[in-house]
Amino acid sequence: MSLKKKIILGFLISSIIIAILAISAYTNFVEIKKEIRYLELSDTIRSKSLQLRRHEKNFLLYGDLKEVESVHTYIKDIKQIIKQGRVVYNTGKLLSLENKIDEFSQRFNHIEIIFWEFQKEFSRLKPFYKQYAAFFPLIESTFLERPLVNAELLKKIFLLRSSDPTIRSLQELDTEINALRKNGEEIVAISKDIDKSAREKVERSIGFSQTAALILFPLFLLVGLGTLFAISHSVVKRLKILTSAVEKTGKGDFSSLITPQKRDEVSMLINTFLKMKQDLITEEDEIGILINAFIKMEHDLAARDEELKKKNEELLQSRKLASIGTLASGVAHELNNPLNNIYLAAQILSKEIDQETCPPIIKETVRDIFSQTLRVKRIVSDLLEFAREKPPELKKVNIPGVISDVLNQMTASGELADVKYNLKTIKEIEVSADRHLLEQVFINLFSNAVDAMEGKGLLDTEINTMNDSVQIKVSDTGKGILPEDITRIFDPFFTTKEKGTGLGLAIVYSIIEKHKGKIEVESEPYKGTTFTITLPR
Repeated sequence: MSLKKKIILGFLISSIIIAILAISAYTNFVEIKKEIRYLELSDTIRSKSLQLRRHEKNFLLYGDLKEVESVHTYIKDIKQIIKQGRVVYNTGKLLSLENKIDEFSQRFNHIEIIFWEFQKEFSRLKPFYKQYAAFFPLIESTFLERPLVNAELLKKIFLLRSSDPTIRSLQELDTEINALRKNGEEIVAISKDIDKSAREKVERSIGFSQTAALILFPLFLLVGLGTLFAISHSVVKRLKILTSAVEKTGKGDFSSLITPQKRDEVSMLINTFLKMKQDLITEEDEIGILINAFIKMEHDLAARDEELKKKNEELLQSRKLASIGTLASGVAHELNNPLNNIYLAAQILSKEIDQETCPPIIKETVRDIFSQTLRVKRIVSDLLEFAREKPPELKKVNIPGVISDVLNQMTASGELADVKYNLKTIKEIEVSADRHLLEQVFINLFSNAVDAMEGKGLLDTEINTMNDSVQIKVSDTGKGILPEDITRIFDPFFTTKEKGTGLGLAIVYSIIEKHKGKIEVESEPYKGTTFTITLPR
C-alpha cells in the first residue's frame, strides 16, 4: 500500500470514529437538553401542585376567599404548563395529570357553589334561632373543615331534619371535600412521579454519554496511535535511510545505502537513486514531490530575498532623496535672492563694458561672472525642481507623443545634430501622468545619452505594453557606466561629468517614483547603457 493510501486510510478511520463520537455526543447533548427541559417542566408542575394543595387546605381550614382566587390561579397555571409540555412531550402521565386537574377544578367549583348555598341557607335560619346566636360564629368558621359535625350540631340544637337544605348542603359538602382531597393527593402523587421519571431519564442520558465517551475516545486514541505506528514503522524508517543517503551522496559517498526488502514507492525511489546517482527527484511520487517543492521553495526564497534587497535599496534611496531634497530646498531658497542680485548686477555691467575705454581684462571678468551666474541659477533651479514636493497633475497622456515631441525639440535646438535616433512603438499608448514632468524625464535621459556618446552615436527608444503597465527602454551606444558607479547614479550631486550638477538622474528618479513607477539601469562599460522605466497604466 502506498504512503498516500496509508495516510488516507488512517485519516478516514480516525475521521469516522471522530464523526461517530461527535454525532453521539451531539445526539446525547440534544437528548439531555430535552430531558432537562422536561425535568424543569415536571419540577414546576410538582411545585405548583404542592402550592395548589396548600391554598386548597387553607381555604377549607379558614374559609378565606383570597385562597379561592389563588386555587384558581394555580389550576390555570398547571393547565397551561401541561398544554405547553404536551406539544413536545406527549406522555400518558401528562394526559393523566391533565384529567385529574380538570376533575379537581370541577370539584372545587362545585364546593364553591355549595359554600355559597350554605351561607345563604344559614343566613335564612339565623333570625328564627336567635337564642342560639352564640353558636353562629362557631358553625360559620368550622363548617368547611367539619361539615358533618356541624350538621349533627344543627340537628340537635336547631332541631333541623335531615331533609333540610342546610343539612343536605353540609352532607354534600363533606362528600365533595373528601373527593377533592383524594383528587389533590392523586395530583401530587402524579406530579412527583413525573418529576422522579424526568430525573431518572436525565441521569440515564448523562450515564449513556459518559459510557459512549469512555468507549469511543480510547478507541479513537487506539486507532490514531495504531495508524501513526503503522506509518512510522513502514515508511518513516525508510525515509530516514533515504535522508541519510541524500546527505552522504551530497558529500560524494554512495556506498552506505541499505535497501529494504519490502518494495513500495520509497524503496523504488531508493533503488532508482542508487542506479542514477545524479537525479534523486525524477521519481514522481510523494518523496519526489516533496523534494521538488523544497527546491522550488529555495528558489522562491532566493528570489524573494533578492527582491527584498532591491526594495530595501529603493527605500534607502527614497529616504536619501527626501533628506537631501529638504536640505536642497532650504539651500536653494537661501541662494536665490542674492543670486538674482548678482545676476542683475552682472547684466548692468555687461551693458557698460561695451565702451571702448573699458580694459579687456574687465570685459573678460564681467562676462565670466555673467556666465557663471547663469550656471549657478540653473543649479539652483535644478535644486528647486528636485526638492519640489508638489504631486504630479495626472491626466491621460500619450507616451509616444511625449517622446516624439521631446526628440523634435532637441533636434530643432541642435542637440541631436550628429545623433541617430529611433523610436519603436505603436501610435497610441496612454497612461495617467503629468506631461510636463515626463518631458523633464526624457529630456534628462536623452541629454545624458548625448553626453555619454559625445554627440555621436545611436539613441534607441522602445515602448512595450504589458498587462497593467507600460515599459520604456532608452538605450545609447555611449561609454557606459562603471560597475562601481552604477549603484550611485541616482544619488543627488553624484556625477562623472566635469560640469554636471549630479541632479538630473535624481530628478528623474523622483518623478518616476511620484508616478508609482520604477526605473532600472543596465550598462556595459564602453558599449552602452539602457534605462528601463515601468509606469502603471
